[in-house]
Amino acid sequence: LEYAQDRTQGRSASGSVQKDKAADPLMVHGDIRRMLLNMKALNEGGRAFSTYVAKQLDTAKFSQDEHEKEKASALVALLTPVVKAFLTDAGLESCVAGQQVFGGHGFIREWGQEQLVRDVRITQIYEGTNGIQALDLLGRKIALSGGAYLETFLSEVRASVDSNDEFAEELLTAVDKLEELTRNLLSQSKNDPNVINTACVDYLNAFAYVAYGWMWSLMSKTAANKLAEGGDDQSWLEAKQVTARYYFKRLMPRFESSAAAALSGTEELFTLSPDQF
Repeated sequence: LEYAQDRTQGRSASGSVQKDKAADPLMVHGDIRRMLLNMKALNEGGRAFSTYVAKQLDTAKFSQDEHEKEKASALVALLTPVVKAFLTDAGLESCVAGQQVFGGHGFIREWGQEQLVRDVRITQIYEGTNGIQALDLLGRKIALSGGAYLETFLSEVRASVDSNDEFAEELLTAVDKLEELTRNLLSQSKNDPNVINTACVDYLNAFAYVAYGWMWSLMSKTAANKLAEGGDDQSWLEAKQVTARYYFKRLMPRFESSAAAALSGTEELFTLSPDQF
């Protein structure tokens, strides 16, 4: 971020910002802002989601209410593979995007970004590859529970949404689509044993984009309430709202492509013989 604010390269598409200098800061370019906002939306969404799951861990362990403990345990079982896989995938995506912001400087040791890219890459393998985490999500936590764990999660999301929330319609539509996607995959898997294994990564990604959407809806609502109260950090709260809007416009649509890929079947995957690869 500091590099993008200080480094000058080219001119703003809408006209020179620093007319007294040879070039404008990288921050004036739309593609640089896209990468930085992708990083911001994924990083902050991931922090919120991991905090939510950590809260469920505490509830499952320390709550005196047996019903609460049971529900929290189900949520932890369902969401742990999503945390392990999607946060690490998004972490690498953000690191590579950060490297791209640096341009050629992102590939040399002077700035340290290349080290971050190498370091974060191992996280996708640490506790079983992310493909195994995805298989755990769809093949065990969802299929073996008959969708019961998923219903617990989706009920939580739906119960938190008010009709006047800014993203209520988009979020609830995505929740309905995730539920339908799950039903369709479980139905397909009854006739094709390869469906779960081949669809699970795309399914986990679709699931995660909905979960992050929920986090951003909650954060945006909280920011709006605090702004209405005249709270401190107005600029920070406004940035939360703008980032939430960015997430729903730019990143939430990835749900659709992930869902379509998950539902695409297995025919082509198993048509080629090993020597045709």
